[in-house]
Amino acid sequence: MATAFHNLSDYDSQSVPSAEGMRFGIVVSEWNKEVTGGLLKGAYETLQKHGAKEEDITVLTVPGSFELVFGASRMLNSNRFDAIIAIGCVVRGDTPHFDYICEGTTQGLAELNRQGNIPVIYGLLMCNDMEQAEARSGGMLGNKGDECAITAIKMVDFSRQLS
Repeated sequence: MATAFHNLSDYDSQSVPSAEGMRFGIVVSEWNKEVTGGLLKGAYETLQKHGAKEEDITVLTVPGSFELVFGASRMLNSNRFDAIIAIGCVVRGDTPHFDYICEGTTQGLAELNRQGNIPVIYGLLMCNDMEQAEARSGGMLGNKGDECAITAIKMVDFSRQLS
């Protein structure tokens, strides 16, 4: 059976609100930097493509994906942003470490979304191997960073409709 692939960078740009005047925080893991760097590039360029100005995008790094929760929490508590994008990549290894990091990070970021009035966008790749990660960070499947940026813009717009 053939597997259908979805390019993460395919979206209807007409359905994306303007990001002009929106402020974004991006917290990105240094671990698997070749992958997270591609995701960051996709997110940053997509935010700018839709109207966000360079001075309205702040990028901070943390050592690994587990630390994304703390980084996103600090950004959230700074009250400087309309949305936070958390970017990381965990590749499965031979130990259960993968499962613990993915579960803890996922639960932590989900909790931040429940607590605050600012959306925290989940940009954690969880892949079986580097080939899968590279395919999703600017490779044949597009760039999940693009998807995260579009989600952030749409969630800020959603929040503003309720203000």
